[in-house]
Formats: sequence, structure tokens, C-alpha cells
Amino acid sequence: MNNDNNIPDRDEGTKGYQKIDRYDPELITNLSASYLDVLTQIGENPQREGLLKTPERIAKAMLYLTHGYDLDAKEILNSAMFKEEYSQMVIVKDIEVYSMCEHHMLPFFGKAHVAYIPNGYVVGLSKIPRVVDVFARRLQVQERLTNQIRDCIQETLNPIGVGVVVECRHLCMSMRGVQKQNSVTTTSAFTGEFLKEKTRTEFLNLISAKLS
Repeated sequence: MNNDNNIPDRDEGTKGYQKIDRYDPELITNLSASYLDVLTQIGENPQREGLLKTPERIAKAMLYLTHGYDLDAKEILNSAMFKEEYSQMVIVKDIEVYSMCEHHMLPFFGKAHVAYIPNGYVVGLSKIPRVVDVFARRLQVQERLTNQIRDCIQETLNPIGVGVVVECRHLCMSMRGVQKQNSVTTTSAFTGEFLKEKTRTEFLNLISAKLS
């Protein structure tokens, strides 16, 4: 812990990140009315006991699942950047990912692995998962999500390179369509030094390794 009260701890910036519950009453009312209509259209009885509060619950859940629209990922990183002469790879792996496919609005979920090589600045370690969350908590496709994480870190920290790998299961594949239960989609995005085979291979080996 930092003893200087004027300097934030490395993984706790003083600004830039707040969990935002977008529970605006008017918005909840409007969305609830839409979901009430959906329940009716699919043949349900929204007046039965189990569904009486379901439209409002769905509205609140959807607003939480998409609260990334209200967050600025670059501001999150800027809130906890520190000068540091460290020039080796920094990896945060096994970051849980929960997102919504924009094509069917069904969930996809899995893990993200993020690495960067500092160029004079490091960032609070908790900020990397928060950046992942900012982009995941939106309607997404996995390919875009991967690129957005990479680009945000590259543009904000200006590191020597960035590597991102995302591995997810998509319910639009397992619950509908081809209905393949065990398929996993892997996407990757790299900049700078990670475009070199040696650095990229080191990163991929490290995220695959298990701690003893």
C-alpha cells in the first residue's frame, strides 16, 4: 500500500471508474412496456403470478448488461497511470468476459487474456479487467470486442506493444442454429512487438501455462 496519501494505490485510481446502474425511472417504464408486449406476442400471459414483475426485471437486467455504454475506457486507464521503468511483458490473464451478441441478443462468455509491454508507464492492474468490462457490457461481436480492448490500451498507454486473446462460448451457437454445445471461439489482436513471432509465442505460452 502506498504511504503517500496524495498518490493512489497502483490498482485503485481515484477517478474514472464507477459502476453505473442505468435505472432511470422513465427508461425502465418504457422498456418494461416493450417487454410486456414481447411476452404477449410470444403467447404468454404477462398477468400470471410468475410474470407480473418480469418486464421490469428484464428492463433492469438489460440496462445493467449494457452499462458499458456509459463508461469511458480511456478515462479508466488514465486514472491510474504511473511512471515506471519496466520494459518486460505485463499480462493479466483469465479475465472473465460476459457480453451479449448483437445479432441475437444472446449471451457469450469466456475469458480474455491481455498483455502489454510498457513504454515508460504502467497502469493499475485492476484497470485492465475494467477496460474489458467496458467493451463487453455492450451489444458486441467477439471480433470487435477484441480489437477495442487492444486499441484502447495502445492509444492510451502508448506501450511498445499490446496482445489480446479472447476465448468465448456463444449461446447463439449452442442454444439455436447449429446447436454445437462445446464449440469455443478464439480471437486475437496484436500491435507493436506482439506482431513479432517470438514475442507473440512467449505471450501465448504464458497464458497457457498453469501455476504450480
